[in-house]
Amino acid sequence: MVRARDARRFDFGGNAVILLVGAVGSGKRTFARGRLGVLADAVDDAVLGQGSAVARAQELVRDPATDLTRLADALAGRSVVMVDQVGCGVVPIDPDERAWRERAGRLSCELALRADTVVRLVCGCPQVIKGEL
Repeated sequence: MVRARDARRFDFGGNAVILLVGAVGSGKRTFARGRLGVLADAVDDAVLGQGSAVARAQELVRDPATDLTRLADALAGRSVVMVDQVGCGVVPIDPDERAWRERAGRLSCELALRADTVVRLVCGCPQVIKGEL
């Protein structure tokens, strides 16, 4: 169980990183709370705060000047990182939105490389695509 005070101590082996990916509303937070034991107050929402988990990490690359490698390294220090898949569906007309989606996808790839476990959630159902739970 992940607690706010000792959130870095995971039963998965030290500072194991679990990446949760899926569409908006796919059940990432529910899975993190119910299956991984992440407490609600331990989740930073689209910011790099003191929490053991970060939700909506794709929002951290809105600024085109963001160094994706440095950001991925910083996020890899968290126990759980949640990323909304934003590259599916209608392609935005706005070139800035298209560029943000590209950066968000590249961040997800960088995070998947660093993660010990990657879980894709679809309708609340987990699919482990890397590692084990």
